[in-house]
Amino acid sequence: MGIVRHIAIAAALAGSLAACTNPYDPGQRALGGAAIGAGGGALIGGALGGGRGALTGALIGGAAGAVTGIATTPPPPPPPAYYGPGYGPGPYQEEPPPSGPYRY
Repeated sequence: MGIVRHIAIAAALAGSLAACTNPYDPGQRALGGAAIGAGGGALIGGALGGGRGALTGALIGGAAGAVTGIATTPPPPPPPAYYGPGYGPGPYQEEPPPSGPYRY
């Protein structure tokens, strides 16, 4: 039961750091997914098969988490310049200039 406890503590620490990633970087998503998957796999494998089951569960869960992290990476939002100067999201939003013959 000692190895399962150590793996669970390591997985909890890794899982807490997994939230500190760039959600648009596939590499960071893979690492975060692997950490969460390894922790979950170690807990499940340890509960079902003891120390050897915890190791097997951590390996399988880590691999599945890494693949899932890469596969679910969203595309990054467009940069503010995509909308043109002064338009779209950003600190300096302006009203569009009036169109037509009547300008004020």
